[in-house]
Amino acid sequence: MHLDLSGKTALVTGSTQGIGEAIAVALARAGARTAVNGRKPEAVEEAVERLRAAVPGADVVAAPGDVSTAEGAAALEATMSNVDILINNVGIFGSKPALDITDDEWRRYFEVNVLAAVRLTRTFLPGMKERGWGRVQYIASDSAVVIPAEMIHYGVSKTALLGVSRGFAKEAAGSGVTVNCVIAGPTHTGGVEDFVYQLVDRSLPWEEAQREFMRLHRPQSLLGRLIEPEEIANLCVYLASPQASATTGAAVRVDGGYVDSIVP
Repeated sequence: MHLDLSGKTALVTGSTQGIGEAIAVALARAGARTAVNGRKPEAVEEAVERLRAAVPGADVVAAPGDVSTAEGAAALEATMSNVDILINNVGIFGSKPALDITDDEWRRYFEVNVLAAVRLTRTFLPGMKERGWGRVQYIASDSAVVIPAEMIHYGVSKTALLGVSRGFAKEAAGSGVTVNCVIAGPTHTGGVEDFVYQLVDRSLPWEEAQREFMRLHRPQSLLGRLIEPEEIANLCVYLASPQASATTGAAVRVDGGYVDSIVP
């Protein structure tokens, strides 16, 4: 299967590192003009340079802005005119005892993990519908379905994305635009390494710490290891492609079998 996104413009929020950066690289490899987004302009420029090195000849755009604010989303809209593929990836996570999570922390998780995606969908979905083609994706998590006791605020924010995705898919019905959620499982990123070491002995070497984390905190995983960001990106590129035209309103799992369910 040849996935060709030539002539399409893609925007990946939170794409200066981790899963977002891997998705941006994969979209550029498929031929899309790819916009890299992050809060800090210098981090965006560094990620743009890494992407150009990884994909020589790629058409890459720097699109800095804090999309968790209305001002940041407006600045991004001014930078980007037509967006054909919107990947709502930006998010925050961290562990905290459930009864210690404050109102302000709950609001912050909603602003970044949910409302940022809603704003950008509201911004770019109308143009996709007018042009008769588009792709909107939300990067959710296994935590949306299996709420972790150690970070319920994060899990609940990702559960909300499942509803947001399904709702906007109905808004886009019959227009040629698809809207889907990607349920990512435990993934190996720098941020996750920090998270793992919050829960296991920091003196353990990484490979041992990873195995201990999976054994103690993610024993449901059938993969038995953390997922690599590129494995998430592969699914995102497929869902962004013309070949995925009949997949919409779905929550598609790339979770290593973590969610104990026989349905998607």
